[in-house]
Amino acid sequence: MIDSAKYQAQASELSQKLWAIANDLRGNMDSTKFRNYILGTIFYRYLSERTKDYMQEILKEDGLTYEQAFADDDYRPVVEQWSIEHLGYIIRPENLFGELVRRIVRPDGDADRFNVEDYERAVNELIGSTMGQASEAAFSGLFNDMKLQDPDLGDTVAARTSLIAKVIVKISEIDFKLADSQFDVLGTAYMILIGLFASDAGKKSGEFFTPTGPSKLVATLATVGLDEARTVGDCTCGSASMLLEVQKHLTTGRVGHFYGQENNATTYNLARMNMLMHGVDYQHFDIYKGDTLREDKYGDVKMTVQVCNPPYSLKYDGNPALLDDPRYSGAGKLPPKSHADYAFVEHMVYHMDDDDGRVAVLLPHGVLFRGGAEEVIRKYIVKDLNRLDAVIGLAPNLFHGTSIPVCLLVLKSKRNGNSGNVLFIDASKEFKPGKNQNTLEDAHIQKIVEAYRNRADVDKFAHVADMAEIEANGWNLNIPRYVDTFEEEEPVDLAAVRADLKRIESEKKAAVDKVESMLSQLGL
Repeated sequence: MIDSAKYQAQASELSQKLWAIANDLRGNMDSTKFRNYILGTIFYRYLSERTKDYMQEILKEDGLTYEQAFADDDYRPVVEQWSIEHLGYIIRPENLFGELVRRIVRPDGDADRFNVEDYERAVNELIGSTMGQASEAAFSGLFNDMKLQDPDLGDTVAARTSLIAKVIVKISEIDFKLADSQFDVLGTAYMILIGLFASDAGKKSGEFFTPTGPSKLVATLATVGLDEARTVGDCTCGSASMLLEVQKHLTTGRVGHFYGQENNATTYNLARMNMLMHGVDYQHFDIYKGDTLREDKYGDVKMTVQVCNPPYSLKYDGNPALLDDPRYSGAGKLPPKSHADYAFVEHMVYHMDDDDGRVAVLLPHGVLFRGGAEEVIRKYIVKDLNRLDAVIGLAPNLFHGTSIPVCLLVLKSKRNGNSGNVLFIDASKEFKPGKNQNTLEDAHIQKIVEAYRNRADVDKFAHVADMAEIEANGWNLNIPRYVDTFEEEEPVDLAAVRADLKRIESEKKAAVDKVESMLSQLGL
């Protein structure tokens, strides 16, 4: 459960610190660039502190520090092997984040002073240590967006050193307390940076980050009744915020393996950083780079839980050859080229575990009622496969980059006693209004989840529709067909309205007469 007060305090502190860093950088470059230096350095700090904590723990019995062990020719190979096997990478003691900070604020002479080229070398050594190791895929290219030789940082090494030194020091002052964090640190930092300075990236921010409320709702509904999950996936994983959210809502918190796919290179890096920063070992996740619709990187993997917030009504090539893809062949039709929404749904349906697979996906309302090929696919999923469990309509303006209301579809491979019906929930009024964006709070989430669990009719809120009713509606899933939210207006007292009009007319005539009298007295 999110502690709202703690969340606000942590988010406020993070925002203030990021503002200070951004102010140092924004004169030199646009926000789409400077965010990469900030996020990359946050991540480097995390990996560094993780190394220090791990080494401190395993060397405690030997009475040695990491620095002492690394300086010993006999210890060093052992320590390096431990680091690779457990952490997946090596950061030498002199390259630890705290050591970089020390060399900036209190160097031991000029030769010990921080240099941006040393930082670049440290990052390259870290990535280099993973080459040829089992961790290579998890770390490869993670810092590609943090270009420390970029002229935008400064024309000289000294200028770049001065600027990056400021970034490092300010990031060292942020108290992340990751284990106690009330939010996705990297994802939230990304959003704060975009909010601080409007940019083109801000218009597309929803592509990589789902706000806390909807993310929590999706994860909760996808895990109802689950203690653990063998596999969890997100085929448009963005910053991996929803993947990580799923783990929080499992009774035991145990996930065997995480899978994700992301097409944007920068966001793909962010997702892997996020997994590592949240304590998911490199052995327990695979995040792939690529277009999910064109190239399925999952292979034959079947998922216990899948969550997704795909780009809404994405245009795609719709190549007829895709009908040979087992993901799309079942319905016999491809989604229209102008709306790829059902292509993502079909991808997830294909990868559902047959024994207990769950999907929770956010989509535009159009998927509920659009005709043509989408109607064919919708009927195939609802009738032929019988996997649609619930349709939930959410409030408008809950998401970054779009004000449209969206719906949440819950699908299950084994629906047991619910196989003959679909639950419809109209949660469009469940939100806290905001100046720029509405918020889905815990009370709203609880109400929706309770209705999902109870699976019973609730006046003007929920309805359990049997298949005969859905068929009678031509497999149209538009929520108002099933949940009547009409509020009868109070009857109008016409006599009172007529009296008010007469009174207003009389007052108007009296005011005009008074003005005319005053003008007459003035000889006008």
